[in-house]
Amino acid sequence: MGMAGYTVALMMIGVIISPCLYGKEFSDHQEIKVQRLLKRLNKQALISIMSEDGDIIDCVPVHSQPAFDHPLLKNHTIQMRPSFIPESTSTYTKKKINATQAWTKNGRCPKDTVPIRRIKKEDILRSKSIESFGKKTMTPGILLYGSSSVLEDDPSIGHEYAVMNAMNGLYFGTQFSVNIWKPQVQVRNEFSLAQTWLSSGAGTALNTIEAGLQVYPGKYGDNNVRLFVYWTADEYQRTGCYNTDCPGFVQRSSIVTVGGAYTTVSEYNGNQYELSMLIWKDSGNWWLRIGEELVGYWPGELFNSIGSGATRVLWGGEIVNVETGGQHTATDMGSGHFADEGFGKASFFRSLMTVDGFNTLREAQGLYPQITNSNCYNVKAGDAGTTWGVYFFYGGPGLNARCP
Repeated sequence: MGMAGYTVALMMIGVIISPCLYGKEFSDHQEIKVQRLLKRLNKQALISIMSEDGDIIDCVPVHSQPAFDHPLLKNHTIQMRPSFIPESTSTYTKKKINATQAWTKNGRCPKDTVPIRRIKKEDILRSKSIESFGKKTMTPGILLYGSSSVLEDDPSIGHEYAVMNAMNGLYFGTQFSVNIWKPQVQVRNEFSLAQTWLSSGAGTALNTIEAGLQVYPGKYGDNNVRLFVYWTADEYQRTGCYNTDCPGFVQRSSIVTVGGAYTTVSEYNGNQYELSMLIWKDSGNWWLRIGEELVGYWPGELFNSIGSGATRVLWGGEIVNVETGGQHTATDMGSGHFADEGFGKASFFRSLMTVDGFNTLREAQGLYPQITNSNCYNVKAGDAGTTWGVYFFYGGPGLNARCP
């Protein structure tokens, strides 16, 4: 081989090897970033509990949990208990069936520790990017009513809603019961949820406090129905996340954890299960109670505009529609049945109440529906004067003859 041929051969080998080396370098860099994030989020546990659903629950000393890595919480004094709990005036006395999270079948966290769902490498790799892990993917500037709401009003973005809004006012919390269903989700990067939104502010000052139930295989890696919380202080841009996926929400309960799964769910024309949720502001923080259990709180330091109270409250369902194969998704909202079918068939929110400036729970007033596509999912207000207080049915099957 002549010198010229030898030079060409070396150049060809370089062309072949360079992409391989670059790919390995990129892969190694990504691996380092993933491991750093895992180390930051998964704190040293006193004990760990393996759940039947595949989750690992780490029992972390209460003062060592991820929340306190937030720079705004460096000098935060943990609130061990709220100073008051708003009392409900509901007259609904039907015996409740309490749903428990799956992981508690295999153990409980010791005193002075809190249960934190362990983040796994595959959880992070399922997100769109390492930087976006745990965050909602919203589109600023396309939010309903300018940018003063939490709902995207453009179905082409993929989010669809069937919710009830309370009239604009000043709110310091909400209480309600939500029917527990396990909606079927068509593809991994879609989800179905039932939640409440408390919000205030507009544009990049939009603050939200959110809690509810969701099935989200693209996040959790399964189709279990899970308790979730969320928050943002800047219109879903840089701040906030789900559960304890970033510093923020302070876990206090030792038996109910955000991100935990429920296996007891309602059946069509069968047993109906529900969770009672209460969110309220106390001593600057926003507490969450599930049933009679104090789950934890969103510290007031995280927010700006909502510190003076929420100006909007919403309850209802949301799905993501990615239009696989050019068709509307068949992902269920709620039970997967339209609101018109009523109790035992359609999903419901009942006993809707809000907390006023005197820390009194009052029946929600001036409710009005908001539906993205009524041929796919809808809402129906309940009759007045029943022991269910203010309530509504919601949901739908998605893809059907009227929703192509």
